Amino acid sequence: MATPVPDRMPESLRYDELSDALSRLGYTQAAAEYHGALCGALCVKKPEDIDLFRLLESTGRKAGDGADAGNALAELRGQSAEALGSTEMSFNPLLPDDDAELPVRVRALSAWCEGFLFGLSTRAGLNIKATSAEMQEIIRDFTEFTRAVTYEEEDQDIEENAYAELVEYIRVGVQLVYLEMHERAGKLH
Repeated sequence: MATPVPDRMPESLRYDELSDALSRLGYTQAAAEYHGALCGALCVKKPEDIDLFRLLESTGRKAGDGADAGNALAELRGQSAEALGSTEMSFNPLLPDDDAELPVRVRALSAWCEGFLFGLSTRAGLNIKATSAEMQEIIRDFTEFTRAVTYEEEDQDIEENAYAELVEYIRVGVQLVYLEMHERAGKLH
């Protein structure tokens, strides 16, 4: 007997929900930075080897955190690992919704890239120079994206299109880094 297929996949954690969970746990970084760090760590570690509470600095766990904030982080780790490992290239960086002001989204994109680079560095002895030229270029580009700024353009569509192109580049770039690192490690999971 075939297993019934649900009508739809469970909904992914939203940006504002992650922000709330991190705040309850004492994190001061942007949710985008946390998700970036998580994804960077997923590129170089098994999901179960990632300490969700030490991934970024916190001001200290708050009393009465509740398990639901920690459960939200564990759910995010599972969703992100599944998306990165999917053959359907379904990964997306967790960023503010498109209705947020463009400068807010650009700062979040910059923070996401900074977190991703940090997450990659959680693997001791990672030698970027030993990776493919394509991966090295992605890492250089992400480093540049940490300095992203917006300018007042007369044509808002130009800035929106540029932002969308950066998000797409990051989405694909992360998946390429993930695939390369997992092939090198002989499949981490």
